[in-house]
Amino acid sequence: MQGTIVSFDAEEGGVLVLDDGVTMPYGRDVVAASPVRHLRLGQRVIVETGGPDGTITALRIH
Repeated sequence: MQGTIVSFDAEEGGVLVLDDGVTMPYGRDVVAASPVRHLRLGQRVIVETGGPDGTITALRIH
């Protein structure tokens, strides 16, 4: 899945919009567990989800 960053806070996490228009939050733990250290508004990312609720588990730079 791919999306676009619409908000980012290193202490809290943020929100992204998937290509299908769905808005999804992600936690700071997702960013901390990835090689990504900072995200910019409008940045394209590859999104991995998991679990029964489909939460974001990983982000990678597109």
